[in-house]
Amino acid sequence: MSTSPCACLPLTNSCRMNLVLHKGILSVSFYHHPSQSCNFKLCFPTGGLVSRLVTRGCVISATSSKLYENKRLNSTLGSQRYTDLKDNMPSSLNILEEQLRDLFNEVHAMIRIGKENEARDLLLANYEAVKEQMDAGNKGIEEAAILDVTALGYMALGDIRTVKPLLDVLSEIVGDLKDEEPLLDSILTHMGNMYDKLENFEMSICLYGRAVKVIEGLYGNRSSFIVTPLVGMAKVLGSNGKTKKAIETYHRVVKILESSRGEESEELVVPLFGMGNLLLKEGRVTDAENAFNRILTTYMKLYGEHDGRVGLSMSYLARVKCAKGDVNEAIDLYKEALRRLKVSDYIAIDDQIMEKMRVDLAELLHMVGRGEEGRELLEECLLITEKFKEEGHPSSVSHLVNLATSYSQSKLFAEAERLLRMSLQIMFKNVSPDDQSITFPMLHLAVTLYNLNRNEEAEKYALEVLRIRERAFGKDSLPVGEALDCLVSVQTQLGKDDGELLELLKRVLKIQEKAFGTDSEEVMETLKKVVYYLEKMGRKHERLPLQRRLSKLRTKYKQMVQY
Repeated sequence: MSTSPCACLPLTNSCRMNLVLHKGILSVSFYHHPSQSCNFKLCFPTGGLVSRLVTRGCVISATSSKLYENKRLNSTLGSQRYTDLKDNMPSSLNILEEQLRDLFNEVHAMIRIGKENEARDLLLANYEAVKEQMDAGNKGIEEAAILDVTALGYMALGDIRTVKPLLDVLSEIVGDLKDEEPLLDSILTHMGNMYDKLENFEMSICLYGRAVKVIEGLYGNRSSFIVTPLVGMAKVLGSNGKTKKAIETYHRVVKILESSRGEESEELVVPLFGMGNLLLKEGRVTDAENAFNRILTTYMKLYGEHDGRVGLSMSYLARVKCAKGDVNEAIDLYKEALRRLKVSDYIAIDDQIMEKMRVDLAELLHMVGRGEEGRELLEECLLITEKFKEEGHPSSVSHLVNLATSYSQSKLFAEAERLLRMSLQIMFKNVSPDDQSITFPMLHLAVTLYNLNRNEEAEKYALEVLRIRERAFGKDSLPVGEALDCLVSVQTQLGKDDGELLELLKRVLKIQEKAFGTDSEEVMETLKKVVYYLEKMGRKHERLPLQRRLSKLRTKYKQMVQY
């Protein structure tokens, strides 16, 4: 199976190119063609450096020999083409590459078998070794390469606090290196990826941009070697809200791959997928549909109609159909996608992707009045979670709440109450009573009790939700507005003072105006309630300007519905 254009050439054989790539399997490469398996023992520094770890793993020492300056290995991070550069490279660079690869493999092997402390020791030993060389004034490409792999290792451990200072040091080194240095584009690309993970998007874009510039200088702006940093840059641009620029970058990648790999190459899947999602976000539904259709067609031709990748592609196309308003088509696509994925066993039944597909399909079924079918899917989600993660696991809470919502829509409030109380019991066992996550099922329970005309009990839960959310999110936050809205409905049924209810509604209105805009539909609905209470209380001077504002909003939304 071909490798992904958005992932490095893997150091293990576990990386696959498919639509699950956004899971972000970490990999590293400093060469663009497969290396031969090494037949030598790893070098260890003499003179007492890190000798305590010789029996446990490899320690990399930067070589002191002069690197090859006129030619370089390209790190396409996705290409498997051979070049004629390998034979021309000095053995010192080849050895360094092999050692870096072995270190990365060793760290990942330790992490996989639960030896995180040993992996941490190994990374620290290598950092101390390279730091000693940097303190001696050596700050070249070799030191940068070792720091790069060390940072990737800490990233694999999830040790973000250690990664940041390593990247700061690495940034200083690469900032002084010339673009012609071997391995530099690989290091820059890895750094761009790590800064993305740290949510330092501007730095990430800058590093990806330099990697692109380096490769363009060596191979031209149409080279397939440029694909990986471009895809990385497009992803970060999309995350940073620069959607138009991200789409343009993905489009450039598609054109490069079409000319170098062909219009039906599997390597097109990743940029088409990224571009399709952004187009959908921008409301360019037809363009998004074309992108996802190309992915579906590509997988069908390469793997046949019953392959799991085809099923996964159908699920993404279903999202487009839903955005177009073709709900029944979307339902059919989701159903067929789930069937093919089950038959092919391409994704585990308890995988989050499968779970999301079932939930999305259930939501659509409820939307078209097929609640019982939707409820069956939600029950399936709950049963799978209980089977693989045991009954009462915190991850079952969302499924219990979804089921309760389904029963509420069918006016089966007693069953909804039972499920919501179960979810609350699970939450109380796993988080503190003041944890904001508790408020999600608790607010649903308050609404359900309101529908059962048990308003005193509903008020108790609504007030508790309000207290927790004010502390967690702030008094003017949207979650607080949601709790206030529920509280107003409950206290209205309890006959609370109109003045108190009006003040609560004014708080809701202020929050909604800030969150949704002064002309939003949410604001219009709350304005109706505010105007009602002002009229009821005889406060004409306050009511009239709000009444005029409400009339304008009603006219606006009436025209939108007619259109």
